[in-house]
Amino acid sequence: MTSYRLTKGGLVDRSKPLSFTFDGKRFVGLEGDSLASALLANGQLLMGRSFKYHRPRGVLTAGAAEPNALMTIGEGGRTEPNTRATMQELYQGLVAQSQNRWPSLDHDIGALNSLLSPFLSAGFYYKTFMWPAAFWEKLYEPFIRKAAGLGKASYEADPDRYEKCWAHCDLLVIGSGATGLAAALTAGRAGARVILIDENATIGGGLLAETATIGGISAPDFVSRTLAELESLPNVQVLARTTGFGWYDGNVFGAVQRVQKHVRDPRPEVPVERLWRIAAKQAILATGAEERPLVFGGNDIPGVMMAGAMRTYLNRYGVAPGQKVAIFTTNDSGYALARDLEAAGVKLAAIIDSRVAGASNGVYSGPARIVRGGFVSDAEGGKALSSITVFKDGQTEKLAVDALAMSGGLSPVIHLACQRGGRPEWSDTHAAFIVAEDRKGLSLAGAAATVNGLSACLEAGVAKAIHLVGGLGFNAERTVFGAVEGDVIPAAAKPVWNIPGIKGKAFIDYQNDVHRKDIGLAVREGYGHVELAKRYTTNGMATDQGKLSNVNAIGLLAEARGISPADVGTTTFRPFYTPVSFGALAGTSHGKHFQPVRQSPLHNWAKKNGAQFVETGLWYRSSWFPRSGEKTWRESVDREAKTVRLNAGLCDVSMLGKIEITGKDAAEFLNRVYSNAFLKLPVGRARYGLMLREDGFIYDDGTTSRLEENRFFMTTTTAYAAGVMNHLEFCAQALWPDLDVRLASVTDQWAQMALAGPKSRAILQTIVDEDISNEAFPFLGAKEVSLFGGKLTGRLFRISFSGELAYELAVPAGYGESVADALMEIGKEHGICAYGVEALGVLRIEKGHVTHNEINGTVVPADLGFARMASATKADFIGKRMLEREGLNDPNRHQLVGVRPLDPATSFRSGSHILEKGAAATLENDQGHISSSCYSPHIGSTIGLALVKRGASRHGEEVLVWNGLRNEYTPARLCDPVFFDPANEKLKV
Repeated sequence: MTSYRLTKGGLVDRSKPLSFTFDGKRFVGLEGDSLASALLANGQLLMGRSFKYHRPRGVLTAGAAEPNALMTIGEGGRTEPNTRATMQELYQGLVAQSQNRWPSLDHDIGALNSLLSPFLSAGFYYKTFMWPAAFWEKLYEPFIRKAAGLGKASYEADPDRYEKCWAHCDLLVIGSGATGLAAALTAGRAGARVILIDENATIGGGLLAETATIGGISAPDFVSRTLAELESLPNVQVLARTTGFGWYDGNVFGAVQRVQKHVRDPRPEVPVERLWRIAAKQAILATGAEERPLVFGGNDIPGVMMAGAMRTYLNRYGVAPGQKVAIFTTNDSGYALARDLEAAGVKLAAIIDSRVAGASNGVYSGPARIVRGGFVSDAEGGKALSSITVFKDGQTEKLAVDALAMSGGLSPVIHLACQRGGRPEWSDTHAAFIVAEDRKGLSLAGAAATVNGLSACLEAGVAKAIHLVGGLGFNAERTVFGAVEGDVIPAAAKPVWNIPGIKGKAFIDYQNDVHRKDIGLAVREGYGHVELAKRYTTNGMATDQGKLSNVNAIGLLAEARGISPADVGTTTFRPFYTPVSFGALAGTSHGKHFQPVRQSPLHNWAKKNGAQFVETGLWYRSSWFPRSGEKTWRESVDREAKTVRLNAGLCDVSMLGKIEITGKDAAEFLNRVYSNAFLKLPVGRARYGLMLREDGFIYDDGTTSRLEENRFFMTTTTAYAAGVMNHLEFCAQALWPDLDVRLASVTDQWAQMALAGPKSRAILQTIVDEDISNEAFPFLGAKEVSLFGGKLTGRLFRISFSGELAYELAVPAGYGESVADALMEIGKEHGICAYGVEALGVLRIEKGHVTHNEINGTVVPADLGFARMASATKADFIGKRMLEREGLNDPNRHQLVGVRPLDPATSFRSGSHILEKGAAATLENDQGHISSSCYSPHIGSTIGLALVKRGASRHGEEVLVWNGLRNEYTPARLCDPVFFDPANEKLKV
C-alpha cells in the first residue's frame, strides 16, 4: 500500500515520459512533474533523513516551505545541495541524491541518534560541550563540524552563468494565484507597466490544483486564458520560476529567477539564474496562505503530509497519496480534499475533525466516516505510515491507513511585508498572524490579507489593482470573471496547539527535529521569549526559516506561559524568504570579473597617447607615457615631471570621488563633516578640507567647491570615494536628519583632467570662453565655464596637486576624450605632454602633498602640520572632542617631515625605518618610517616623506634609513617636507 500514479487527471503530459535517477536507482516520471511528485508516483515515500535524529522523512508539502525532501541535484560543478524536491522540475536525465545519511537512505547508521534522544533535548549542546574544557578543540568542535549541515557542496567550479539586472514598473504583483492574476490583468488592461512574478514553474498558484470552475471553465483553463492575455500586453512582463526574496528601501524588491534550473544541459549563452532588482511604484503581495501542520505523535512519518499538498499532488500531478487515506483537520479545507480523493477513486478511511460541531459548508457530502471532536494523537510506522491512533473523549481507536492529510489552519504568507520594520499582529478572528494594514508601497490582497475563497480573492485582486494604479493616474475598469462554481471557503477555526493522548514524538520543526517537549523545556529553563526559544531549541532556524513551525511553536509557548500568541509575538522576518544561491548573488562578479573593471572617460585618450596602465583599486589608471627611445619607466617619468615644471602636462584625474551636496543646510553639513570651516566659503571658491573619523584621526582629504549658495561639489581620494559617500549618507540620515541636505555620487558623470604647468593658462584660455587671468580667476577659484564658443559647459577649478600653476577641468563624461584631444593639439606649440600617476607622485612628493600613504589611519591634523585646520575654537565637528585626548597631543607623536640622502647617489625605499644616527638597527630604536619616496629629477636625488617622532622639531638632523628586508642602510637628513617652491610663488602667478 503506497502512493501511485492515477490513470487519468492532472496537468502532466502522459505522452512524454522522463527518465531520472534517485540515489542511483532509475525512475520514470512525466513532463510537468516536480521531482517530489515523480517520486511519489513511483511509490518512493522515503526521501530524506532529519538533521538531529536521522528519522525517516517523506515529502510534507508541495511548495517552498518543504522541510523534509531536501536533495542534492546534479553532478560535478552543477551539484546543488539542499534543493527542495517540491520546487525542482523534473527533466530528462535528472540526477538526485538524498542527504544526511550513511551508508544509504534506507539503512542510515545515524538513526541510532533516536536512541540517544533523551540526552539530546533542547539546549543539550550548551550543557554538554562546556566540560571538560580540553575536550572542545580535541573532540567536541571536530565532531560538531563534521555533523553540521545537510547536503555537501561540490569542490568543482560551477560552469554556468549568472547575471543581475534591474527592472522598473508601476505595479509589481507577487504571486500568480487568483488574486495576483486578477490584479495583474486589471492593471495591465489599464495600461500600467506591470511585472507579475511567481516562484513556481507554472503560473497559476493554487488554481492549478483547484477543481472549481470560473466563468464556466476549469480553474487551470482560466489560468491559461488569463496568462495568454497578459503575455499579449506589451506593458506586462510575466516571470515564472521567480521568487521575491526581499523588500528594500526605495520600494526595491529582490527576486531570483531560475532561468535554466529545469534543464540538464543549460545553454552557455543564457544564465541559469538571474537576480532581479525591481523598482516598483506600488506592489501587491498576493502570496496566499500556508497551511499549518498539526502537532501529534509521529507526525513526521513518511505518508503524513499537508492536506493542501495532498490535493495538489492529486489534482495537479495526478498522483494519489496512498490507497487508504485519513484526514485530520481543524477547519473545512480538509473536506475539499475528501471530495477530490473520492472523485479520484481513492479510499477514504475517515475524516477526523477537531471541532465538535464541524461543518463542511456543502463541500463534502460523501460516505466517509467523520469523527467530530476527535484528534489524531499518534501515527505509527517506520519508513512509511501504517496506522494512526484516533483519540476522542478519552478513548482511542487505531485505524490502518497508508496516508494521512493534516490541516491545522492557514497562516498568511506575509514575510515580505514585515521585512522593513513591520511586525505581524495576532488575530483571534483569523487564528493567524496578519499584517493589519497595507504598508507604504506594498499592499496585501487575497489570502495574504485573510481573504478566503476564489470568488473573494478574484474580487480583492481587482479592487486592489484599481485603487493602486488609479493613484498613479491610470483609469482602470473593473474586471469581471464570471461566477465561481465549487468554491471552497474554509472559515477560520480555533487552533489546536496541544493534542491530547500523545505518546510519540510530536514534531514542530521537522528540519531541526524540534518537538513539543523542547518548547516546554525552554520555558521551564527561562528561555520562553520567542527569540530566546528560537535559539535555544533551534526552531525555525534552518533553510525554511520556520515557515511551517513558527506559528505552532508560538502557540505552544503561549500555552506554556499562560498568555496569548499576541503577547508572545514572532521572531524577526528578514531577507531571504527562501535560500538564494551564492551564484545569483555574485552574478558576473567572479574570476577576473570579481570586481568590475572601471575605465576612466579618458581611458581611450590615454591609450592613444601610449599609456602604460596600472590597476589601482577598481580603476585602470595611466601610469606613464613612454616615448620612442626611452628604455625604462624612470626615463618616461622623469621627462613627464620635468615637462610639467617647464611647460605643461595633462593628467587624467577622473577617478577622484565626486559628490554633489545640495540643500539649504549643505554649508552647515559640510562645516560639521570637515574639521576646518566651510560655513562661510564664498560662492565661486574652493577649499581644501580634512575629514576626521569619530576618534579624531584623519579619514580623508580633498577639495570642496561652492558653485551656488546651496550647491557644493566635493572631491575625495580615489580609494575612499565609496567610503566617504557612505559616511556622508550616515551623517545625513542618522546623525543630523533634521538638516536639509541631499547627496549624490557623480564620479561617473564627469571626465576630469588636470592641466598643470606655467603654460597651462595659455593653453586652457584657448577653449574657455571666460577670462581666466589671475585677476579674474585666482588660486582656489571654482565655477562653471563655457567652452568652445558656447558649445559645451564644464566646471573649472584652479587647484594644484603639483605645486605649479594648475587647473582641473571637468566636462560631461561623454566629451572627455574629445576635450583632452583638443587640449593636447592646442598644447603642442607649448610643449605639452601627457603624464601619469607616477609623475604625479613625483610632483606631489616634491611639493610635500600627502596622500593615504601618510593619511594611514594613525595621524591627526597636527601630525601633518594641519593643526590650524582643526581649531578648538571652531564649532563642533566630527572628531573634535576625541582630538582632545592626551595621547593625540603627545609631543612624541610621529609628525610629517621630508627626507633626503646625504649622498645624492644613494637612495632609499618607502617603508624603510628611520633610526637616530649611530643607533643600532633594531625595531626598539625605530623613530618612524618612510611613507612615500621617489627620485626627483629637479632635486637630483631620491626624496621622501616620513612620519617621525617629534619630526617637526628635527629638521636638519642626520638619521639612518634602514631597510631590514633588503639589508639597506642610507645616511640621510630630515628636512622640511616641501622640497619645491616652499613660498608657493608658482601657484598664484
